Amino acid sequence: MDSPTDIFRASSMEACQLCPRKCLADRTKGLGFCGCTDQIRAARAALHHWEEPCISGQRGSGTVFFSGCTLRCCFCQNHTISQENFGKELTPGQLADIFLRLQEEGAHNISLVTATQYLPRILTALDKVRHRLSLPIVYNCGGYERPELIRALKGYVDIWLPDLKYHDPALSKRYSGASDYFDVASRAVSLMVAQTGAPVFHKEPGSTIPIMDRGVIIRHLVLPGHKEDSIRLLRWMAVTLPKDQYLISLLSQYTPFYKSRLYPELNRRITSYEYQKVVDAAVELGLEQGFMQKKSSAAEEYTPPFDLSGLSAE
Repeated sequence: MDSPTDIFRASSMEACQLCPRKCLADRTKGLGFCGCTDQIRAARAALHHWEEPCISGQRGSGTVFFSGCTLRCCFCQNHTISQENFGKELTPGQLADIFLRLQEEGAHNISLVTATQYLPRILTALDKVRHRLSLPIVYNCGGYERPELIRALKGYVDIWLPDLKYHDPALSKRYSGASDYFDVASRAVSLMVAQTGAPVFHKEPGSTIPIMDRGVIIRHLVLPGHKEDSIRLLRWMAVTLPKDQYLISLLSQYTPFYKSRLYPELNRRITSYEYQKVVDAAVELGLEQGFMQKKSSAAEEYTPPFDLSGLSAE
């Protein structure tokens, strides 16, 4: 088994094993499964106000949206960057400057969205400015992560914000091209919770919103026609994960995006009944620490504009 440091060596880009797919692509000469070369590429770096309240707070999360993705979710709302690879190349030095700028703008944290495919370069950027950054680092990911990666990020990541998308391998294969998704993501999430311990918050003067400093928020997007799979995931959490050591975020924002229109069962929004059944199950299982979403969140305007904001040279 690789040691934690092995998968972050610059040479890993020449036979890439950063994600569970271990595609072994030479990304210095071409593209990996993620659709990326060895150079950092991002589509937006700005204050973001549409995350969970304890992440966005009043001033916003300093969020960097990276291009490419190690999954292939047919319903991805960020498909322009995740699968069409829109973005701008950045050096580690430029990314480090972006982190500092977001801190100066008042961000509550620095949030790395879909960062796994660039980790060797991103860690170089973080190392350049760690002595000047006083904000928590958020790792916002699809949950499909190698355990070695999670262990190696101890000391870098303060808040894990993973998805837990599916329980049924048939669904994960059909919609994300990863039949091993639950096996991989369930182990990854368990390690994240063990690494951070119970959530830690602080309150700022004049604000009633507690801001997260450390912890795990597990996101789950309820899919149309698949509420039972959502409930199986909730049961797994209630039985397997330590009580009061994480928050859940049940998302109702599913909207038919990208290739989901090719799947008749996904070519609609979820109903209030479907979402409420999942929420009821969470309450019955004692999973009451976390967040629900209003049905009005299922709208395309909640996707941020990927317009290279915050990436232009000063």
